[in-house]
Amino acid sequence: MRAAVLRSYNAPLSLEDVPHPECPDDGVVLRVIACGVCRSDWHGWVGEHPRVKPGQIGGHEYCGEVVEAGPNATHAVGDMLVAPFILSCGSCPQCRSGASNTCLDQRLPGFVEPGAFAEYVAVPRDFNLAVLPDGISPTVAAGLGCRVTTSWHALTGRAALQGGEWLAVHGTGGIGLSAALLGRALGAHVVVVDVVQEKLDHALSLGMDAAVLAGEDTAGQIREITGGGAHVSVEALGIPATVNASLECLRPLGRHVQVGLPTGHTARMDVNMSAVYQGNLAMYGTRGMPSWRYPSLLSLITSGRVDMSPMIAREVALSDVSDELAAFNGPTPPGVAIVTDFAR
Repeated sequence: MRAAVLRSYNAPLSLEDVPHPECPDDGVVLRVIACGVCRSDWHGWVGEHPRVKPGQIGGHEYCGEVVEAGPNATHAVGDMLVAPFILSCGSCPQCRSGASNTCLDQRLPGFVEPGAFAEYVAVPRDFNLAVLPDGISPTVAAGLGCRVTTSWHALTGRAALQGGEWLAVHGTGGIGLSAALLGRALGAHVVVVDVVQEKLDHALSLGMDAAVLAGEDTAGQIREITGGGAHVSVEALGIPATVNASLECLRPLGRHVQVGLPTGHTARMDVNMSAVYQGNLAMYGTRGMPSWRYPSLLSLITSGRVDMSPMIAREVALSDVSDELAAFNGPTPPGVAIVTDFAR
């Protein structure tokens, strides 16, 4: 099969013919129909992700059709499935408590195992996967497995965002725009922050209440707009400037959610803990979403309460993935890229 393989960090991926994946006993092989290109893929591509090594096939946001099912698989040939990027074991204490996104024995296609920047992908533990409902295109579904699921769990499973509250979103890439759209669907007032005016204009066109061009007093502008500070703030980049702006823009008893991935030189950073102390703030970390929560997200979309299609900026070929990854080296335009052509 055709796949895009990481051979050297920060260099174009190698388009190669590689062996067709073997079907796991407890899983399936999917014909990949769509796969998102995510900033988390970029962290691996530049060598900042500790688990991604040369020889890796990336791609962890995927939707596909089952072409082979193992003897212990949950799903059958012909099923159209969407996958979370964390495949949990289902039996460890974390999984049994409902927090399968913190599973002690995770399987991670695209980071450790071969991912979906390929024509086919093997997916073990297919009980984690969800059947794609009618009315959601595979292209939109491909963006759900990381960015949208993570944002959904951040807002509802961690910060418990309520209708009528103010939500601040720092960074309007895939995760940030997802959080903004979902926040609006939950009835919150949303203010978005970015360094790219075009992305702010795009967010405003989708119904956000306010936008702030990031600068010296981002937090002060948000406190003024919200009449005292946001109730919930989502940091979607993982860098010191936005982490601190997120903390400092909150009103007393506000909730900060760390969604952006701090890695490489930003894995440890200077954080304004005085703001946390003085404001009696809550800080939440979040990564992924327990797979059992898929129905709550999918039903929100199929019911028409939220339209996630504005996230999709362009459909690209497998040969375009290198350029899409390189684009994350600087400010990016609105929306995300989805690979839908695996023939070139």
